[in-house]
Amino acid sequence: MKDIALVLSGGGARGYAHIGAIKVLEQYGFRITSIAGTSMGALIGGIYATGQLDAFEKWLISLDIREILRLTDITISKKGLVKGEKVIKKIKEIVPDRNIEDLRIPFCAVATDILSGKEVLFTRGDLYEAIRASISIPTVFQPPMIGDRYMVDGGILNPVPVNRVLRSGNDMLVVVNVCSTIPFHGKIAENERIPDKRNMRYAGLIREKLSNLKPAKKRQDIGIFNLSNRSIATMIARISELTLEIFHPDLLISVSKDSYNAYDFYKAKEIIKEGETAALQALKMKNLT
Repeated sequence: MKDIALVLSGGGARGYAHIGAIKVLEQYGFRITSIAGTSMGALIGGIYATGQLDAFEKWLISLDIREILRLTDITISKKGLVKGEKVIKKIKEIVPDRNIEDLRIPFCAVATDILSGKEVLFTRGDLYEAIRASISIPTVFQPPMIGDRYMVDGGILNPVPVNRVLRSGNDMLVVVNVCSTIPFHGKIAENERIPDKRNMRYAGLIREKLSNLKPAKKRQDIGIFNLSNRSIATMIARISELTLEIFHPDLLISVSKDSYNAYDFYKAKEIIKEGETAALQALKMKNLT
């Protein structure tokens, strides 16, 4: 059994692919001994470190658009559209809160202090406080205030925190990047060919409530929130590329940024499968299967 230090990138809903990648790594005999994650990578990594990722996955797969809408606590605020309190509360019902130092493996969540412009590392203290700080996408989630600091998404400074994972002398460095610029050659899922009318109706409600927050299919119909989020996504993808050019992981698992939308939170099953496929491809390329 080979020990690995695992690094999980941000990427919104595409971060569900981390679950699939983790499942394949364990299936092939790898043992995760430490994790560092940014944004959605911090959420999935933190849940994994509690030992309750299976229960969390089952809940994610059960979500439809209606439940996503219920968990989206929209607010009128200059700081962000979504409070983020409902979803964290719901996750706590499935995976109870605890301190990071009590987790079964070392874990680091990365966030950004937006006022000072400095990276903030969470390796101790309240797990969900760290996760909530790390997932705070600017203009979308209201930034939580911790002490005198406003915390936003760790991907602003360190979307692939290779330099923040705890290493041992003989482990492998494994990175899962779900914002890769590789082309996407996947097929449209069967349930996308025949959309469920009820889900389509709730999708319309989400788009209406989020003021077209979800990126539009029409290139020319960009809107202010699309513009902001596409700009951030482009920046994060480029920083990720530069980071991986400097740090050379032993195994790089890549999921195309074009595979799924960052707000496709109701497609957990498909996105997890995409992570499994990407992990298998990466292992085969390294002759590790």
